[in-house]
Amino acid sequence: MLKPSCRLLRASTCLFPWPSVSASYLWRRNLVNRAVDTPTSSQKYDDDPLRSVFDSPPFWHSFRDTQHAADTLPRGLFSNRYLTYPDGFVTFSEETAEKCHQLVAKVVGASSIEERRLIPKILDRLSDSLCRVLDMADFVRSTHPDTAFKQASTQAYAMLYEFMNVLNTTPELKIKLEDALNEPSISTTWSEEERMVAQKLLKDFQQSAIESSGENRRAFVELSSRVSELGTEFVRDMRPERSTISLHNRQLKGVDPLVLQHSRKHFTGISIPAGGPVAFTALRSMRDESARRDLYIATRTAPPSQLQTLWDFLQTRAKVAKLAGYHSYAEMNLTDKLAKTPTAVASFLDALSRDNKGQIQQEIDEMLALKQLDMDGAGDAAQLEAWDKEYYQTRIADQHRSRSRRPDFISAYFSLGTVMQGLSRLFTQLYGVRLVPAPTASGEAWNPDVRRLDVIDESQGRIAVLYCDLFARPDKSPNPAHFTLRCSRRIDSSEIEEAATLHPDLNPLQAVNDGMAISHNPRTNVTYQLPTIALICDFQAPSSNQQGNRSEPALLSFRDLQTLFHEMGHAIHSILGRTDCQVVSGTRCVTDFAEIPSVLMEHFAADPTVLGLFARHWQTDAPLPYEMVSEQLALDRRGQGMETEQQILLAMLDQAYHSDLPLTMPGGFDSTRVLQDVYDRWGSVKEPRETSAQGFFGHLVEYGGTYYSYLFDRAIAGKVWQEVFNGGKDSGAVSRERGHRFKNEVLRWGGGRDPWMCLAELLQDEGLRDGGPEAMVEVGKWGVKD
Repeated sequence: MLKPSCRLLRASTCLFPWPSVSASYLWRRNLVNRAVDTPTSSQKYDDDPLRSVFDSPPFWHSFRDTQHAADTLPRGLFSNRYLTYPDGFVTFSEETAEKCHQLVAKVVGASSIEERRLIPKILDRLSDSLCRVLDMADFVRSTHPDTAFKQASTQAYAMLYEFMNVLNTTPELKIKLEDALNEPSISTTWSEEERMVAQKLLKDFQQSAIESSGENRRAFVELSSRVSELGTEFVRDMRPERSTISLHNRQLKGVDPLVLQHSRKHFTGISIPAGGPVAFTALRSMRDESARRDLYIATRTAPPSQLQTLWDFLQTRAKVAKLAGYHSYAEMNLTDKLAKTPTAVASFLDALSRDNKGQIQQEIDEMLALKQLDMDGAGDAAQLEAWDKEYYQTRIADQHRSRSRRPDFISAYFSLGTVMQGLSRLFTQLYGVRLVPAPTASGEAWNPDVRRLDVIDESQGRIAVLYCDLFARPDKSPNPAHFTLRCSRRIDSSEIEEAATLHPDLNPLQAVNDGMAISHNPRTNVTYQLPTIALICDFQAPSSNQQGNRSEPALLSFRDLQTLFHEMGHAIHSILGRTDCQVVSGTRCVTDFAEIPSVLMEHFAADPTVLGLFARHWQTDAPLPYEMVSEQLALDRRGQGMETEQQILLAMLDQAYHSDLPLTMPGGFDSTRVLQDVYDRWGSVKEPRETSAQGFFGHLVEYGGTYYSYLFDRAIAGKVWQEVFNGGKDSGAVSRERGHRFKNEVLRWGGGRDPWMCLAELLQDEGLRDGGPEAMVEVGKWGVKD
């Protein structure tokens, strides 16, 4: 009935390919220069405070402290009235469980036609009640710096997660919902969104062993809880078996000086970390092939304990699928996705792999030519090895990079504040919404660096709250992520009356949403709980070093810019997918549809008209010369084939791990042998037999059987960019008409409409309407080229 966690992460080990350099370079350069001089609708708003809260620490401190001084009592986290202290999570979860029991009783006791018509809405409210705790607890346990909050949120999550699994295996709920769906006098009165909610919840019941005996249902609950525990353990313990690797002085030729600075020196050489950015930088710069080989293997070899956790995790997932009546976990998890079946996923990946072969061969030939030169005719013909790829790709990029500028020169045009201005201006142009900084109350944020932005619609006022935790700090995850802390949902007047009775000392409009943000229209008496979102990034904070009278703001690399645009793509989906039912709100759509808005935003990040909205030098205010972006795009494109193949391999590995192999593999399940088989069959470069890189594939936990979604949605987003936004030409990237087309056919629906229908309407392609294997192959043929 409920699958929590609205967390969306970027693909692991992914250096995404970006749009290629257009042959008509001059029109792009002129668009940048013209766009910054042309007034836009966003300029009627004063968005200087938006820039200043991110770029100017003194302004931010004053902005934040003014509100704190006015607070007489601290608010809870996210303004949630329960979360003023850690144990509030326990109280919150206990009261939620009691409320859920009452909602279950309403469904089970529904007998009249009118009562049965309300079943989808009651079940949606039941799901929302659980998600109010689970989604916030999941975020807090992974992000909050306070140990007490982490422990309390973990306890609350575990308690309600098990309770949720019990509800998912309650036959009475499934029977009542199925009976209502099969009764035309009831189901024909539902809205399209309510029908989608009912169908979605029924599938969730069917995937929970609900048709099995009571003993099997209890086993399903126990195993599902065990899967959650093992998944958390697997992600937490991702690290190389060896913490460091020693290199002799004779092996250090060409090594980047940053590696030497962050390594432990000894008499004969250095010891460097076997994982993380230092090791990655070393792989890109070390000339000694034997040293690259040793380091590559060390970075991709997980401890035996981690592989055992993975074995337990995949075995337990496979058993869960068997209890639910499925051949494999992938089969179970794909039934409600666009792909529907593992066979369709395989067809898509095969078509995409074929499309990518030409690009791969070009890149291999170019790297082999360089390696042959390094060998200077010695020995046999050069062979490209796995540990060569990063090194020779970097060499090739260096050959094509401009020598007149430092590598970080482009960052001067991308202060974090100006980028946030640009996003606000872009969203105003496309969708009529803007970002406005709002001070946080005492206790509302989990760190003093967190900025709150209210999302303001031109006609509806405030429609969402966005918390931005964008700066690096010790013990904070470096992985960019989007979390939905609370989804959109229409709140019925009966709920407000109920809140007034239960909490007579509180404003009922605040009590009904736990003190968090709502919108209420007194004329229509319509109330919504507002989407509340957290964005996590790992950018360097503004510098404290003074230059004249100004401190240096946080400056983003072009890759950082693309990352922020990507995460804001998820956010705008959560914001504009403002549905009446939370089960289908925003990013609560099928996994292989959820990445389209975020990947599409990466195209906007490279568009000259969009960059012209904001990209100016933080000191001189000079506009960004677009040739700098063109050069970066050309460099990124050079490795696109290899990166696409890496994602194809990971998607195929995900499919293999979530097939029936964990229970049926001859000789017993061996995750390393499965990895070798996948790479041997589909990879252009062999993976060393000594590695066990699957121990670092954390996305197995989040995406079990659906990791192909990144590639699938990249292909779709590229098609949408070209056909809906005209590839950015003729100001297509800032067109309100084109933006509304995407909003009305995709974003506003969340998961409340069949996604193939959304794509068919958006792209005006009737061949996509019914989906199926043929549509999957067709998307594969589109490729991920831009």
